[in-house]
Amino acid sequence: MPVKGFLTQAQKERVQKSMREDNSPQYRSRCLMLLLMNDGKTYEQIAEFIGCSRRTVAHWYTRGEPENLESLRDGREQGNHLKATNAYIQLLLEVIEQEPALFGYEFDRWTGLRATHLAEQTGIQLSSAQVREILRRKKYVYLWSKYSLEDKQNPDKRVVFKQKLASFLTRTKADPKQVQVWFWDESGFSLRVIRRQSWTKKGQRPQVLGQRRRGRVNVMGGLREHDRKQLCFFVDKGNADYFFEQLSQLHEEVQHEWIAAGNQAEQFQHQGPQIVVILDNASYHKRKDVTEKIQQELPNLCLEFLPAYSPDLNLIELVWHSCKEYIAHRLFQTVDELRELLDQLLNQGKLKIKWQRNIKNKGDALIAS
Repeated sequence: MPVKGFLTQAQKERVQKSMREDNSPQYRSRCLMLLLMNDGKTYEQIAEFIGCSRRTVAHWYTRGEPENLESLRDGREQGNHLKATNAYIQLLLEVIEQEPALFGYEFDRWTGLRATHLAEQTGIQLSSAQVREILRRKKYVYLWSKYSLEDKQNPDKRVVFKQKLASFLTRTKADPKQVQVWFWDESGFSLRVIRRQSWTKKGQRPQVLGQRRRGRVNVMGGLREHDRKQLCFFVDKGNADYFFEQLSQLHEEVQHEWIAAGNQAEQFQHQGPQIVVILDNASYHKRKDVTEKIQQELPNLCLEFLPAYSPDLNLIELVWHSCKEYIAHRLFQTVDELRELLDQLLNQGKLKIKWQRNIKNKGDALIAS
């Protein structure tokens, strides 16, 4: 039987650290055996506590070396992936970081074929499961990829636009009575259930109701930068006529605020704030007759178009993202029911937005400051 307190303080700390950090449950239980022995527990007590045989406890006490904790590992647990040499593992880590197309493959992401590729390069034949085990031990995980728009963006135009936007934001921060910046966009919400990740027991896939109800609510709206005010409108569809109509309502809302502050309506055109609207390059945003009407009838309003493929620069994307996240997994019976909830979220302040969050899957990440 081991003597109580046979581990030095340094040895005990190493065993405790290994037990916390290692991924193998068998290895952790053997570390626990050593610690319990160090506390003076008998083989029988340890076996009953852990749920193994007395012989197992005695075996690992005899085999385990406090100065070499790798001795607590069972070679049978390691599997055939130990055939992999250091050169094989290094090549695997290099290959996994590169696109398959660089090696002449037609697919665009690595799956089990990486084992075949490495076998051709090194002559070491491992199964896909063995390769996954190597990657797991090297702290790699298998995740969904993120769509990126970087290959379609023009970096120079983005730099120029960011500088212009920064200038507008500086001016509106200094005096929102002179300049207001509104981020504008359109979005759609369907009766079909939005699926998101959810907790479930391991080995089971969560189920989502399968009704594919027809129905959609289209929204146009703006978000004012300096006070985060949202002004959203429900429309039948996105087109130039609806676009001009909703911009007119935005213009009218700002004018009402101007008058409510004690100003004269007739002074609004010359002394009221410049309304800068940041929006994307949808074709109906740029229709010539609409832009001419805006210049003639909404003189305080100025359209500033985003660089192509740059939704990450539009702050209102965070509103749509947060709203769809809020209604995820909800089943709506009618379009009116969906529209009523959207009105509460978008126009009545029910939607709480974490403005410091990144906008996911929108090209470069936007951090709203």
